[in-house]
Amino acid sequence: MGAERVERRLMAILAADVAGYSRLVGADEEDRLAQWKAHWRTVIDPKIQEHSGRVVRITGDGLLAEFASVVAAVRCAIEVQRAMSARNADVPKEKRIEFRMGINVGDIILDGTDMWGDGVNVAARLEALAEPGGICVSSRVQEDAQGKVNVAFEDTGEQQLKNIARPVRVYRVQFEGTANARPLLQLPHKPSIAVLPFNNMSGDAEQEYFADGIVEEIITALSRLRWLFVIARNSSFTYKGRAVDVKQVGRELGVPLCA
Repeated sequence: MGAERVERRLMAILAADVAGYSRLVGADEEDRLAQWKAHWRTVIDPKIQEHSGRVVRITGDGLLAEFASVVAAVRCAIEVQRAMSARNADVPKEKRIEFRMGINVGDIILDGTDMWGDGVNVAARLEALAEPGGICVSSRVQEDAQGKVNVAFEDTGEQQLKNIARPVRVYRVQFEGTANARPLLQLPHKPSIAVLPFNNMSGDAEQEYFADGIVEEIITALSRLRWLFVIARNSSFTYKGRAVDVKQVGRELGVPLCA
């Protein structure tokens, strides 16, 4: 008897979840649930339908949706995030519902109304990399959407995603002119420096801790110089494992570059 035929389809997949959901619910479960339902009814569901998407599944803190068009998926995500940014403008930060979103395009396995496969898994991992109110996409999504949507894409380099065998090049959507854009820090009034994470060139994963330790020692030593403004480790290490533009990093961290 032959094996059951598996139905596959090439789709754009959007994964989203609520940042800090457990903390929000723990603070006021009924109020947060009412907020979530209001956002779903007035923003999320209408936008998915407007861009011809289909909701595959809804969890307590997120959702999975499919789109036949990559551009439609990206436009939907952008419009939802911008609408959420506007809705959150007058809401105290500790009470805001902010979504993280990931978009991938790939071959998926259909199982009734549900879907599975690497394409779905990558979208979920991209979502986990996104900042609250942000969107991360795979390189294939970026290639298809570039020039067709009114946002820029920041190349964060190849990332090793959890339970994904191959590295995935990840792009972060840049919301120019909106509350979602990463704020640029004010330049300090004294000489400043940021020590970025070192790359482990040895090929030995255990040396990663050694490389990070050296950077931390350098930051600690420089911090003892009172006339020097040193960017904290927590800020500089957000660039770990990413291909970055040094000028852009300087602007974001408030560290001017000398010619």
